[in-house]
Amino acid sequence: MSDVGTALDVPGVKLVAACDCYDGRLAAAKEEYGADVFTTRDYREVLAREDVDAVIVGTPDHWHAQISSDALRAGKAVYCEKPMVHSIPQGKGVIEAERESGKTFQVGSQGMSSLGNEKARELFQEGAIGELNYAEGFWARNDPVGAWQYEIPEDASESTVDWDRFLGQAPQLPFDPLRFFRWRNYRDYGTGVSGDLFVHLFSSLHFVVSSKGPTTIAAQGGLRYWKDGREVPDVLLGMFDYPETDAHPPFTLSLRVNFVDGTSGSTFLRLVGNEGAMDVTWTEVILRRNKLSGPTDVFTQRKGDEMEEVRTQRKQMLPPAETVYVADRGYLGAHFDHFMNFFEGVRNGRPVVEDATFGLRAAAPALACNNSFFDERIMRWDPDGMEVV
Repeated sequence: MSDVGTALDVPGVKLVAACDCYDGRLAAAKEEYGADVFTTRDYREVLAREDVDAVIVGTPDHWHAQISSDALRAGKAVYCEKPMVHSIPQGKGVIEAERESGKTFQVGSQGMSSLGNEKARELFQEGAIGELNYAEGFWARNDPVGAWQYEIPEDASESTVDWDRFLGQAPQLPFDPLRFFRWRNYRDYGTGVSGDLFVHLFSSLHFVVSSKGPTTIAAQGGLRYWKDGREVPDVLLGMFDYPETDAHPPFTLSLRVNFVDGTSGSTFLRLVGNEGAMDVTWTEVILRRNKLSGPTDVFTQRKGDEMEEVRTQRKQMLPPAETVYVADRGYLGAHFDHFMNFFEGVRNGRPVVEDATFGLRAAAPALACNNSFFDERIMRWDPDGMEVV
């Protein structure tokens, strides 16, 4: 319930209702936030309440599109966890529900609201790295919880879990606590490491360089360590080609996730240009610049040789080779900033950056990466029309 905790840090926000398919979480909500919190297994009962202005959709991925659309049409603002959809075709339905309702809708890739992402965007627009030609990002983990080995409560049973409601439109199967509590490991409910983590990197990249997305997508990887019955890889690499646009030149993106990384706990996005590079996290940006043209420039050297002045050529004042930008001490973090942006939209009608259209353009390349891996083929994506081609 980390989303709830952060949302409640925003002044004037109160939790009045909670919905979950496991009774233990509903009891925990009352214990943590007060006995007056309304709880239910049926999300529609929450949407019917007049005292609910906004909802957080923190469900398994296969429920994101349905609940988000229902909530928007019920007149509620929506903060939907990433990825926005479980499958690409669901995206335009959410966009349409957002348009029809006029309500604030924001996807929960919180990094793009961070000081780090905002500084990187500023530097990129100033031309700090020259012309972008390559980008890379990675997410490394090396612990059971990080690899989705979530705890199974001792009281998990068909009486404490609403299994049929959890399944929804997914294939009907007998009750399985592993599938319920570790749903990210199964394709019927989750979207694997690409949908869970690549989508963060896509969101940040698209925000920083004002991109709509790639056109060509390919993936490789496999299940290297967590052979626990999961259906998705624990090591995945994706390659993505971005076309030239008014906002950026053509470039190639490389992404990787490793759930068996001995270095553990590392994540960043790197942008490489012909004049420098940036390493971007949510709280820090490291800018590295190439030296400016000096006496080793071919033309300068040739003319210097002709005039026998190479050894006396005057040196230049060069900018720092590396500049580090760090968030101020006491920074409340990207998660808080993202919720602040969301609630400003709810209260004042201020547009949010990560709306449904942005959300689909971040989710679709991640989901297409999964398709490339499982179908063993290269995927083509139209980021303008937002369609697989």
